[in-house]
Amino acid sequence: MPKPRTSDGITQPRLGPSGWLRWFWRQLTSMRTALLLLLLLAVAAVPGSLVPQRSSDPNGVTQYFRDNPDLAPILDNLQMFDVFTSAWFSAIYLLLFASLVGCVIPRTRHHLKALGQKPPKTPLRLNRMAGFIRKEHHGAETDARGAAGAAEQLLRKSGYRTVMFDEPATRGRPGAYSVSAERGYLRETGNLLFHIALLGVLVAVGVGGGFGFTGQRVVVEGQTMVNSLVSYDSFNPGRFFNDSSLKPFTLSVDTFDVTYQSDPNKGAYGQALDFDVKTTTRLPGEEPQSNRIKVNEPLSIGGTNVYLLGNGYAPTITVRDPSGRAVYREIIPFLPQDTNLTSTGIIKVPDGLADQLGMIGFFYPTPFELGTGALTSAYPDLKSPVLELRAYRGDLGINDGTPRSVYTLDTDGMTQIAGGKSGTDALRLGLGETVELPDGLGTISLDEVNRFASLDVHRDPAQGWVLLFAVLATAGMFAALLIPRRRVWVRATDGEGNTLQLEYAGLARGEDPQLAQAVADVARRHEAALDLEAPLDLEASPDFTSQRSTSSRTDVNSSP
Repeated sequence: MPKPRTSDGITQPRLGPSGWLRWFWRQLTSMRTALLLLLLLAVAAVPGSLVPQRSSDPNGVTQYFRDNPDLAPILDNLQMFDVFTSAWFSAIYLLLFASLVGCVIPRTRHHLKALGQKPPKTPLRLNRMAGFIRKEHHGAETDARGAAGAAEQLLRKSGYRTVMFDEPATRGRPGAYSVSAERGYLRETGNLLFHIALLGVLVAVGVGGGFGFTGQRVVVEGQTMVNSLVSYDSFNPGRFFNDSSLKPFTLSVDTFDVTYQSDPNKGAYGQALDFDVKTTTRLPGEEPQSNRIKVNEPLSIGGTNVYLLGNGYAPTITVRDPSGRAVYREIIPFLPQDTNLTSTGIIKVPDGLADQLGMIGFFYPTPFELGTGALTSAYPDLKSPVLELRAYRGDLGINDGTPRSVYTLDTDGMTQIAGGKSGTDALRLGLGETVELPDGLGTISLDEVNRFASLDVHRDPAQGWVLLFAVLATAGMFAALLIPRRRVWVRATDGEGNTLQLEYAGLARGEDPQLAQAVADVARRHEAALDLEAPLDLEASPDFTSQRSTSSRTDVNSSP
């Protein structure tokens, strides 16, 4: 089989399957690909903040389907309501993990090998290096070997790894002693620490998601929830979750206090200023504990964190038959629809009346009548609340065993008897009022209104590890950004007439604007340690090209 030819006639060998695999692995494990995947992961997480997620806000997903019946199924097919467990997000996550592993392992091996190596040999022509300084001192009490030894000691105390070289004399060049010093290995260590910690974050997040869970529960004032599977309104376990990891505890919502902005002159009228949920918790074998839950101040109990997600009102509804016997009495949480807590709820009365009864309710904490005659809420706090009901009679569809949401009412096959086009006004009840049901079915009353708290119970066994790796990643990033990687050389040569020639230079790995200043500082400290006087007139030395020095300040030669 002939080998492929390029357009310019160059014959190239065929890669074959193994060659293509090596090429793909090199591309995947390049730093450019890792950065691209990290950017893609950040972009892929954006939809998780734009639409509600089933793992954290199942009620919000239900409401989104109700408000967007055409768009919601399309988004659901794209897994937009389960972003962080979707196939495409997991693919980016796994590719990033593989890329980071492929980047970190060879770099770590190379770095460990470099840590055991000595600094490189001193270059012959230091005048080509950055920050080059050349001096000549007359009458020095220290010879070249002693000066080099003092430089090595000085640099070692400054955090450099050093090695001293004995440079023999060559044709046209006298013998000398030089010190090669290197520092800044912590820069690469910090870089590797950042990437390893990032890997640790990815692993910890995966482990926490696999063994953790998230559960939601609506708890009305005065009610108690138990940390068990059957107690949750919705529950999202991790892939490796086991119900034995649920530590039993009880949580009672004693009171739920909300403070609103009540002064219209201060702006943001009706805006919630503070949420304060007072609870009583109890673990097996322990005394009850009083606690509070606030926004961004979760309650920690039983290895879980309990967050306050939302709140609303839960009217207590009583339905009686024509004889006055109570056939239905429930506390019904109504879902808020706006910032003023205009809320909707569903009431289903399956037994006790001549026919099954279903009602769609609208609750207004502070009712305000619009020009059309419709009601809305003008303020989120309870100010003469009103409950408006549209009533239907017929089959609720619950006798066939098919699961039905408590937040929806299927009116197919039912007859509307109040509100809408029924010819009868919707039922309106104030707090403590009782009205007659149409068709002589009985009566309905609004007995009480309590607040409810929507609680999110979250368990992540790896959150401590995530915090640790995040701190390590931050420390590694700062080390990689702030610690310079540089080399410094000092050469000492014995000249004629009891003179001592000193050369200083440096080299940075990457941009280091402080390198020249660092070399000058080494020269100054070295001269101070040797107790040297001002350098001689450098113009008398034909080998030097630097300018005449008339003081003890350093003379920097920038010529090649």
